[in-house]
Order: sequence, then structure tokens, then C-alpha cells
Amino acid sequence: MSSRSRLAMSALVAFLFYFGWTYWANSLVTDDLALILRSALVQGSLSGSITIIFTFTLEKVVQRFGSHYVSLVFVVPILCSVYAKTKQNIAIFKTFNHALDNAASRLSVAKISGALLAPLIPILMQGSIAITVNLINHTPNLLLTVTPSIVFSALYGYVYTFTLLKNSAKAIA
Repeated sequence: MSSRSRLAMSALVAFLFYFGWTYWANSLVTDDLALILRSALVQGSLSGSITIIFTFTLEKVVQRFGSHYVSLVFVVPILCSVYAKTKQNIAIFKTFNHALDNAASRLSVAKISGALLAPLIPILMQGSIAITVNLINHTPNLLLTVTPSIVFSALYGYVYTFTLLKNSAKAIA
């Protein structure tokens, strides 16, 4: 099956599943059929569209970072640098840097694969979009509507990432 066929099939399955799920989840809390159908169409369409974007983004991120490793020593300074505008945050940043510099010799082997971080970008994008769109739509049962979407997207993201890496390793060998 070609990449486009897999992508189209995944989008169709996502639409059908989340349409049904959202219809059921919101029928538990309201009898307004128009609102239930609108919410189901919004979540189904969103899930189908996001599946396409999610998969495309994931493929690009895996291509870029999948074979790299990130040292845990550099994660905290990267996260703190975004917020390093106030005196307190600068002090915290310097404290972490000092502690990390002292621990660097012991932690030099503590690395995590880029493959573990790669799905985080599309997962955060998907979750943010799903919550925002459903808030705008006034979906009655927001938590029950979006939680499976985010959880299954995360599972899909990691399974798909490791499938891409496995296929990449086979192609090299």
C-alpha cells in the first residue's frame, strides 16, 4: 500500500471513529441532536484532517531528529532559556547551569533518542488544535470528546515513529 493510500485510509478511519465516539460522548450529556451532530462532524473532520497533518509532521520530525540523541544535560537549559527574562528566572537558569556543569561528567552517558522526542511536537499541535476547536464549537462533553483523540494520537505517533525508524534501518542495511 502506498504512503498516500495509508494516509487516506488513516484519515477515513479517524473520521469515522471520532464521529461515532463524539456522537456517543455528547449524547450522554444533552438531547440537542443538532449540537450532537455538529460536535460529531467537527471532531470527526478535525480528526481526519489532523491525522494527515500529524503524520506529515511526524515524518519530517523523524527525518530530522530520529537518528540523533539528546543529552539530558541540555534539556533543562533549553526549557529555561525561553523563560529567562526575569531576575528570578535568570537566577534559576544559572543555578541549573551550575548544577548541570558539576554533574556533566557523571551524566555524559545519559542520553535519550530523538525518536522518543519526535512525536511530542505533533502531539502538542494536535492536542492544542483539538481542544481549541471543540471549545469554539461549545462541545458539551469536551474532556470525554478530546481525551481519546489525544491519547490515541500519542500511541499512533510513537508506533508510527518506530515503524519509520525500522523501515529506515532496513533500507540502510
